[in-house]
Amino acid sequence: MTARIIQKLRVAAVQASTPEVMLYTLEHPRKPLLPAWEAGAHVDLRLPDGRLRQYSLCGEPGVQQRWQLAVKREEGGRGGSAWLHGALAMGSDVLVSSPRNNFPLVAGARRHVLVAGGIGVTPLLAMARSLAAEGADFTLHFCARSAELAPLLPELRAACREQLVTWFAEEGRRFDPALIGGPEAGTHLYACGPHRLTEAVRAAARALGWAEANQHYEVFQPTLDENFKPEPFELRIASTGQVLLVPADRSALEVLREAGFALASSCELGVCGSCVCGYRDGVVIHRDNVLPVAARQDRMTPCISRARVSVTLDL
Repeated sequence: MTARIIQKLRVAAVQASTPEVMLYTLEHPRKPLLPAWEAGAHVDLRLPDGRLRQYSLCGEPGVQQRWQLAVKREEGGRGGSAWLHGALAMGSDVLVSSPRNNFPLVAGARRHVLVAGGIGVTPLLAMARSLAAEGADFTLHFCARSAELAPLLPELRAACREQLVTWFAEEGRRFDPALIGGPEAGTHLYACGPHRLTEAVRAAARALGWAEANQHYEVFQPTLDENFKPEPFELRIASTGQVLLVPADRSALEVLREAGFALASSCELGVCGSCVCGYRDGVVIHRDNVLPVAARQDRMTPCISRARVSVTLDL
């Protein structure tokens, strides 16, 4: 997998969506059009120190003249949102990757059920805009503390109209995940938001009998498992027969890099999909939040996933 193109874009507009969320409009300073993208896609922003942060595109999917990102300032985060809120102003330049989509709408689906929590609404706003333009059948459940703190609420109301259902805790309205309803042929479920919300939706979907293939989740946080104890394992390289040892305290991605394999990477937390590669045999311990169940039969994320004893990589 090759690295994504990084380009320098200019901040054309900055707007406060809520007291905590800023909406940034990005344009190319010389070219009239940016790369095309589809609802659910995200881009990497490169910080001045070289770190990358992922943010979903929330504008109109068919518009190539500009991209829009909504970013919530996270006081306890990893520094990306604080830098954006403090440093990016109208006229600023920022390094941005080409879009990647690990959370696409399912083509040909008969109905779509969308569940968003807080700033997790960003990819779902783009989805709602795309679905509304197609005249598709969908419902979007939007959860937030209050209307004042609900990011992109005017944009959602304009896109969804009567297909938007809001759940504001301060108004005494809390979302019951059972409202997603039972599975129906051709219906797909999409959820993005805080870990507690997405896990509640997963549990409800499981209890209601939804097929795994009809559930889709966007997560920008690593898997939390305090009981997981990494063990050493071997990487076998299919093309050369080379065997590399991955110690318990290192990732497969680190070991591959040291051996000269230039795999692309971004988050290194198992949430962006940049480093995904194929494998031929072995028992993989999947710890990412990006690969769907079907893809895990022959794909893995070496930045965070591991294996029992050994795994043969398709490199």
